[in-house]
Amino acid sequence: MDLLVTTAAQRPDLVPLLDDFNDWPAFMREDMLSPLYYGDAVAAHPAHVLIAVDRDRPDRLAAKGYSVPFTWEADPDEALPPGGWDEVILMAARDRLAGRRGTIVSALEISVRRDLRGTGLSGVMLAAMRRAAADEGYASLVAPVRPNAKHLHPGMPAAAYADLRRDDGLPVDPWLRVHVRAGGRITGVSSRAMTITGSLADWRSWTGLPFDTAGPVEVPEALVPVHCDTAQDLAVYCEPCVWVHHPLS
Repeated sequence: MDLLVTTAAQRPDLVPLLDDFNDWPAFMREDMLSPLYYGDAVAAHPAHVLIAVDRDRPDRLAAKGYSVPFTWEADPDEALPPGGWDEVILMAARDRLAGRRGTIVSALEISVRRDLRGTGLSGVMLAAMRRAAADEGYASLVAPVRPNAKHLHPGMPAAAYADLRRDDGLPVDPWLRVHVRAGGRITGVSSRAMTITGSLADWRSWTGLPFDTAGPVEVPEALVPVHCDTAQDLAVYCEPCVWVHHPLS
């Protein structure tokens, strides 16, 4: 593949391709804070929106990446936002309203077209995201990583899962492994990186599951069980993340 990885700022003509695919589970599209970023990511942060295409098939998206600058005064090796992905989006929105540039950059998403997964493209996109942040003068890229095999172990605490290592010392989780190989350092875990709430009817429509029994419900592709409260007609999902810090200088 003759891959072109560019930004929305450099190639605005490719921006329409960003809607080519969205492989997130249906329930994850219901996060209440996401529209603060995705509602106008291209207009607000074009240098931080990555677009990858095969030059031989420039009409089809190969991969995409989204990141955002935000203000964070603590040492990213010591502490990062306890609210994870949601908190980053909220802080970035506040910075934008206040006219602040932000002090570091957070990854928000890297997605690869399904038939190209396993080809190393996710690592290419992460490297491009690191370069884009460095080119904008930032010293750190951080990532509230959604471990892509954690859903196979929904009952395991996120911190314990993040600590799992192979014989070579690298993380067991494939996506965490990509980050560590790229120079990232795992710094901690947030237990509430993304919070999604809805009525039981909402969750039935999002998942196809009955949601008729109080207690934890294991949902396909969810990293931890969803808490179902039949008395209150409410179900709540608090997704964890693993924080990774990529020093850029």
